[in-house]
This record gives sequence, C-alpha cells and structure tokens, in this order.
Amino acid sequence: MSAPVTIRLQTSDFDVAAETAALTRGRTDIGAVVNFVGICRGGEGEGAISALTLEHYPGMAEEEIARHANEALARWPLTGLTIIHRYGRLMPGENIMMVLTASAHRAAAFEAAQFLMDYLKTAAPFWKSEERASGARWVEATREDDAAAARWTKS
Repeated sequence: MSAPVTIRLQTSDFDVAAETAALTRGRTDIGAVVNFVGICRGGEGEGAISALTLEHYPGMAEEEIARHANEALARWPLTGLTIIHRYGRLMPGENIMMVLTASAHRAAAFEAAQFLMDYLKTAAPFWKSEERASGARWVEATREDDAAAARWTKS
C-alpha cells in the first residue's frame, strides 16, 4: 500500500482531530502519529502581533510542497502524510498550518515531521507579513530556522 498524501492550501480553518481520524481510520499499519500545528501568536505590549497575512503563488506552492512531501516519503518509511497550510489574514490564536505524519514507528514520524516543518518555515513559497501597532513588516527566516533546515541537507 502506498502512503496516502494530502496537501491543501486553504483560507478556512481545519480540524486537527478530523484530519488525524481521516488519515488513521481503518488502518492497522500505523503505530505512530506525529502532529504539529502552527498557531498565530499575538503576544503582549508594543511588539504584539495583531494579525498575520500569508500569501502564496497558487499552483507553484502546492507543487513545491509536494516535492518536499515526496522527499520525506523517500527518506522515511511513512504510512501517511497530511500538510495543510492556510493563507490570507489570520488573527492571534488561529491555526496557520498542520503537518501530520504517520509511520509504523515513532522515530520516522518525528523525523519526517521535523524535516517538513523546517522546510515550511524556511523555504516554502509563502510570504508572511506581521501587523503590529508600529506597522506591518515582511518576515524572513531567521539564522536559527536556516540552521535547523540545514541539518537535512544531504552531503
């Protein structure tokens, strides 16, 4: 059985439990599920984020995410994979994205989820603007994000 893969870019929210149930329902080959959900943070005080706007290039973004999903499937023995990423204007506390990996064993599920999260954080074709009281600014990957993604580079 090939591993089912779901990739969706959408403006609407998602239900983490429903997505997990959809991936695992009726499956006896899954021994581990790792689920990561990114949530729009707000914070407090002058530096608080009041909103986050995510933009993407339709078609190209899905294709690029699928390329990395296929790499994860080639590197780890996954039995299922779901990636959902929202776009548009999001408010603090709202879900931004989800990576759900399934495998017979936990190590593969954890490693594949980390690999995909590091990619999504640093190189996925999304543009993110944070709105604060002081104005809006486009967000770039940090050195820490780049270092985390670099660990997956094949030598």
